Amino acid sequence: MNFKEFETPEKLRGGYYTPHDLATFLVRWIEKASPSRVLEPSCGDGVFLDALGSRNFAAPVLGFELDGIEAKKAKDRAASVGLSDVNIQASDFLGWALKAMETKSERFDAVIGNPPFIRYQYLPPLFQDRAQTIFEKLGCKFTKHTNAWVSFILASFELLRPGGRLAMVVPAEIIHVMHAQSLRSYLGENARRLVVVDPEELWFEGTLQGAVLLMAEKKRRKSDYAEGLGIYPVRGRDFLNLDPEDVFNGTAPINGKTVEGKWTRALLAPSSRDLLDELIEAKVARRFDDIAQVDVGIVTGANKFFLVQDETVARFKLQKWAHPMFGRSEHCPGVVYDEDQHQANAATGKPTNFIWFQDTSVEKTAAGRRYIQQGEDENLHTRYKCRIRKVWYSVPSVYSTEVGMLKRSHDTPRLILNKIGAYTTDTAYRIRSKEGTADQLVYGFLNGLTALSAELEGRHYGGGVLELVPSEIEKLLLPPPSKVKPRVEELDKAVRTMPMDAVLSLQTKRVLGDMGLSKKDQNELLSGWNRLRNRRHRVSSEAA
Repeated sequence: MNFKEFETPEKLRGGYYTPHDLATFLVRWIEKASPSRVLEPSCGDGVFLDALGSRNFAAPVLGFELDGIEAKKAKDRAASVGLSDVNIQASDFLGWALKAMETKSERFDAVIGNPPFIRYQYLPPLFQDRAQTIFEKLGCKFTKHTNAWVSFILASFELLRPGGRLAMVVPAEIIHVMHAQSLRSYLGENARRLVVVDPEELWFEGTLQGAVLLMAEKKRRKSDYAEGLGIYPVRGRDFLNLDPEDVFNGTAPINGKTVEGKWTRALLAPSSRDLLDELIEAKVARRFDDIAQVDVGIVTGANKFFLVQDETVARFKLQKWAHPMFGRSEHCPGVVYDEDQHQANAATGKPTNFIWFQDTSVEKTAAGRRYIQQGEDENLHTRYKCRIRKVWYSVPSVYSTEVGMLKRSHDTPRLILNKIGAYTTDTAYRIRSKEGTADQLVYGFLNGLTALSAELEGRHYGGGVLELVPSEIEKLLLPPPSKVKPRVEELDKAVRTMPMDAVLSLQTKRVLGDMGLSKKDQNELLSGWNRLRNRRHRVSSEAA
């Protein structure tokens, strides 16, 4: 959980400004439509106005910048480059946009800019309400996990005239995060064509936030055919010398499944997409939800109190309430969590004990009272998850499953065979088999098909770590467990001693090859996984 007080001023106001060359590229593209009126909903210090001025742009521009100091900079910058017909308003764009949408009094031929990257939870209440209202007015499903840039794009696109163009710098997460699904669906339905210019490198210094260029042209009529989405991968800045119109029209668009959900499918080669569809049709690939059930781990509300080292157990005499647990990748270097692994973790000082006070009887012991008092001295009982309980230190929903899965992974997710019934925290998931054995599920999960589907269904942020939530795990593609011949101990050793690329290659041959999948198709799956994994890690395509 990130707390507002710990964030930088730049992050709280979404103030990451666009490099001039990227702004100019987008301005060159909207120029091709000969716009008679342009909207800039988040001017910042005026880099897009500067780019317009450098192109001798003459049409009227309406701009918004909430920060008065930055709005003044934008006005001065526009004047300095001879951009005369500019109206910069130091006010909230979303509030203005709601009125404009209601009265239908404002329409634009083009929208340019770099919307603010601000989490909904960091927005003042008034702006939260306005962001939500934008979604509701456009018939889009709203979630409080959203970000300000999503509302900005929705409102901006709605204010375009038929055939108008939107050209923006947006977070790379537009392709895959769940909170942008409403936006992806809206654009897929209302845009004639969408193109995302997707760089290997980071464009913003001092941040791990990846960014892309979004170029979208609105349909002229609702009945017009939507061509779909095209992704244009770039390395370096040589693409800026190209004609933006050629980039937009020359990128092969994909419709159907690609724009209905996450846009990650568009990152794959057509041959990989076709193979996935064939495997699903032939029932070689099954959905996780058909094979197993996933549930979150134990939510403690104060992990440092409930998850402790052996030393803490001994010092406070908590042996009676201490139970084995795992919840981090460092706890699970393989795919088996057994007594040997548990003891190895404890010997190196890792927190391996879950402290479970089932009821208030713990207060009858001096050791229990002393430990609970320490937690209260640290105000742990005031934390939200703790204070809403009848007894703050009694954690609910405590049970273990034979299979676990860590929430985050570096190369690809894997299942853990939980041989000692250890508990897992909410950094991991609890998995129950519906079909086949736990051994079959754990062994069959690690293969090129499932690894590729994890890249397609998951999300990632700064640093490139892959994360999956239960609803995404349920969509993962797996081979039928009944057809898997498990060799879990061999797999455990391989994961501990071999690079993941080699493990996946071996497992794809053993699991999918044994089911009859050709070597060509095995390589196609592994190539697709490698392509998306390297993109997430920002590994150069030349180096891969």
